[in-house]
Amino acid sequence: MAITSALIQETDTIILTVPAGEKYAITTLLVCNYSTSTNSIYDSSFDMHVILGSGTKSNANKILNNVSMPAQETFTFSVERLILEGGDRVLLISPDSDKLSATISYLEV
Repeated sequence: MAITSALIQETDTIILTVPAGEKYAITTLLVCNYSTSTNSIYDSSFDMHVILGSGTKSNANKILNNVSMPAQETFTFSVERLILEGGDRVLLISPDSDKLSATISYLEV
């Protein structure tokens, strides 16, 4: 199993790109609001897109929309499994560039 992590930015944040000729099974995605305060000014949200090959971000490949992330909370995406092939990407975006981190876990298949 492998993992990769990134801070989610206000611009497109590609957390994973599958290399050519490979196939990955996504097992878990964790998004954390890493604020140390519970004050609601630290709340945020995010969107997630799974983009096929050379495609572009659009509503057609958005799989999570405006997920609310209260301060000090963690969101877990682990019930659904995704199989991605070479060139496919997982992209996250938030209205805030200083509140959320993401970790994705995957297996080569």
